[in-house]
Amino acid sequence: MKDANSFLLQIAGLEKSFLAPDGTKHRIVHVPEFTLAANDQVALAGESGSGKTTFLNLIAGILRADAGTIQLGGAAVSSFSESERDRFRATTIGYIFQTFNLLQGYTCLENVLLGMSFGAGVDRAMAEALLNRVGLGNRLRHYPRQLSTGQQQRVAVARALANKPKLVLADEPTGNLDHKNARESLALIRETCRESGAALLLVSHDREVLDQFDRVGDFHKLNRAFAGEVTS
Repeated sequence: MKDANSFLLQIAGLEKSFLAPDGTKHRIVHVPEFTLAANDQVALAGESGSGKTTFLNLIAGILRADAGTIQLGGAAVSSFSESERDRFRATTIGYIFQTFNLLQGYTCLENVLLGMSFGAGVDRAMAEALLNRVGLGNRLRHYPRQLSTGQQQRVAVARALANKPKLVLADEPTGNLDHKNARESLALIRETCRESGAALLLVSHDREVLDQFDRVGDFHKLNRAFAGEVTS
């Protein structure tokens, strides 16, 4: 059994609810406990609408929890203000979205450099090295619209690693890719996380993706929100 101090991420009593148009309060996330060790790679299985994305957004500080605690690298993320969460996310967390979220008016290199500008600072040589590592060294000045879907995903991977994060969150990262590109992209995400020393927490409903991981959790069992709803 690992000592509590050995965990990179520790979550306890995490809850998040949203108000429906009729005023009913729906609990989306209720995770009593979750831990992730440094350098670990974990996948969580769950269907669409199960609260997976909300869970990742709470960890990333995009959303603020209604209750519970999130400790990441010794920092009490759940107690931070919105601006503190934004700064912490920029320097500590990499996020790979299903839709990539690349800025269409910026080149591949500029997308990575912009991500760096929110962190410790811009390092052009490192940005170019990251894009070269993901196989896009000859497309630094291409715009997202000039790339295939698989290539856009690679830019997103490079951007996620740009600030040397302790933790990379991946939300259905292969959901928009064909079978071949999905396998290649997943392998790249896992390899680059290992190389950079970042832990990886991925959520997906795709069994083929989940089967690539040694540690797979069932988000339906982890998240007890749908055992009942809170109403007001």
